[in-house]
Amino acid sequence: MAGKAGSAPATYSPSPTTQKKKTSLFQEDWVRPDGRGFHQCRPAFFRTGAVNAASGSAYAEFGNTKVIVAVFGPRESKKAMMYSDIGRLNCNVSYTTFASPVRGQGSDHKEYTAMLHKALEGAIILESFPKTTVDVFALVLESGGGDLPVVISCASLALADAGIMMYDLVASVSVSCLSKNLVIDPIFEEENSQDGSLMITCMPSRYEITQLTVTGEWSTPKINEGMQLCLDACAKLAKIMRSCLKEAASDSQE
Repeated sequence: MAGKAGSAPATYSPSPTTQKKKTSLFQEDWVRPDGRGFHQCRPAFFRTGAVNAASGSAYAEFGNTKVIVAVFGPRESKKAMMYSDIGRLNCNVSYTTFASPVRGQGSDHKEYTAMLHKALEGAIILESFPKTTVDVFALVLESGGGDLPVVISCASLALADAGIMMYDLVASVSVSCLSKNLVIDPIFEEENSQDGSLMITCMPSRYEITQLTVTGEWSTPKINEGMQLCLDACAKLAKIMRSCLKEAASDSQE
């Protein structure tokens, strides 16, 4: 749920599906390290207004993964010397030095930065702020796995908090393939053992995908199942995000 202290995080797990008995990965009674079902997402917690100096900001916590995003602008674009009909989006994703168990590994993540930009660019109405730039800075405070989907969803919420015009909120969810099993919203240990991964970023209200990333080998039935799991979870995650914005709006009016 979104922003009230002490409130229990909401879940956005996809609807249960009828399925055959799962084949365990390591042994007959194999379960996920955190005890979740294979198609069960981590509890999601969102809060807006996390950075006072920013135009908009958001904090997200999914299990042990903790992310904060700050949005600045629109500001005059230094690179746009000539008039441009559309605005520019500038993104940066970085990790704190204490984000992972290996200390001193904090740095900018160029791959995640490029993927965040691609995921958000299609959802923002760039024509609404010509010749200006919007800066999105994401910082992973703690890395517990599934970092990029959390960064993307949190950044979308921060953009909305900043009043940036968008076609829809952007939600992102990933699935890992472990042997014959598909596990949604994987944690760090599961990502290290996965045979393949699939991440979907979409605008649920418009049913449009802004980014699809697939690694490893997937059969057609498996990739269809994985995509449907992600889309279902994205729709439910977006509802939690909207609830956060509504709560923030009602609190500001009081």
